[in-house]
Amino acid sequence: MADQFQPTNTTDTRGHWSSRYGFVLAAAGSAVGLGNIWKFPYIAGVYGGGAFVLVYLGCVALVGLPLMISELIIGRRTQENPVGAFQKLHRKGSPWQGAGWLGVAAAFTILAFYSVVSGRVLSYIIRAISGFEGNASQINAQYDAFVADPYSSALWHTLFMLLTIVIVLGGIKQGIERCTRVLMPALLVLLTGLVLYGLFATNGGDRALSFLFEPDFSKLSAEGVLSALGHACFTLSVGMGAMITYGSYMRRDTSIVRDAVTISILDTVIALLAGIAIFSLVFSYGVEPNAGPGLIFETLPVLFVETGRLVSIPFFILLAFAALSSTISLLEVVVSYLIDERGWKRTPATLVMGGVIWGLGVLCAVDSLKVPFRGADQSFFDIFDFIASNYMLPFGGLLICIFVAWVIRSDIRAEEFGSSGALYKTTMFILKFITPLAVLAVLLHGLELLPFMDY
Repeated sequence: MADQFQPTNTTDTRGHWSSRYGFVLAAAGSAVGLGNIWKFPYIAGVYGGGAFVLVYLGCVALVGLPLMISELIIGRRTQENPVGAFQKLHRKGSPWQGAGWLGVAAAFTILAFYSVVSGRVLSYIIRAISGFEGNASQINAQYDAFVADPYSSALWHTLFMLLTIVIVLGGIKQGIERCTRVLMPALLVLLTGLVLYGLFATNGGDRALSFLFEPDFSKLSAEGVLSALGHACFTLSVGMGAMITYGSYMRRDTSIVRDAVTISILDTVIALLAGIAIFSLVFSYGVEPNAGPGLIFETLPVLFVETGRLVSIPFFILLAFAALSSTISLLEVVVSYLIDERGWKRTPATLVMGGVIWGLGVLCAVDSLKVPFRGADQSFFDIFDFIASNYMLPFGGLLICIFVAWVIRSDIRAEEFGSSGALYKTTMFILKFITPLAVLAVLLHGLELLPFMDY
């Protein structure tokens, strides 16, 4: 076990980010996805706005950020995929290697259904170009018909997976980094334009700011706190092997803490900006903010009938960019496993794993295909989503937290952290005692085992 404590020699044979800027954009792209622009606004709307946002920010600082630092420590130290990383840091055949397997499995599972939603986003770009028409019931019926059509859903899922596969085929520098260097700045420009439109071209900007940034804790429930905890993990791409994988391509002259903080801030700012843009529209047309998951595909298109293509086209392009930056990181997790552990070349590894995930995604795209699960007939989309969100991500995050805080040696942590001073000690205290309890609460909630909740 002695050699496990020596950092792996960093060479260009495996591939590394060309610069810190490239890594930050790629990692932020992994974190910034539909969770920021779709899920965050709708769960903030469901759980009361400002109070939820305040709790969410605390969860990012006390849960999401320490977990991201942990994953980057594991990845950069070993220069390996999630499975190989735990094996190298502990020992071959160690039970902790299961945490790496769980990360790969989570990325695999999430991409299967995530690409289906991303395909729907692509299709709505075309609809936005054509122009949304009809009243609320007609637009909702159009969306329901689209989801129920297995051929359309499978087609758009296929197109999105092809985009993802092509980018990952290009490798780290020429594929993922080059793509995110374009996607992330473009995403920020589009989002800034939509925020400015919402604040100055509608009459809902003031209410949106008040709703998001003036906390009313009477509207916040225990369910809302747990949702903030869970989303803080999901939105930063922790627990799914992505940050371990991206961290494994980092060079040793970069600061893990500085980059993790930068990524977390960028991710959070984009989520808040998306909330401002969306709720400015929602409030300007007198729509209730608690529309739930249908906010993007059912509620906003009704409003886009009034605003026209000037708003709807950039909005769905923005969503597509965010989704693509996340799907390439998910595919890279499973591809890196085949490259590192099985000795595959990038092209066959990407095509094989992309093809398998595409096949599972087709099952998720067929909404009418249902199987018994938890006492009811459910689609593969709902099953994969439930398993990944409630079991895989929190359990994987818990194992990573415990491993870095309690298993690997303190001198390794301090060396990768970059110091052993007050900031390091504070972070380790949070990682040892606060983060695991928070993640455990999310896991128990997913298992419906929290005693104070009414399931």
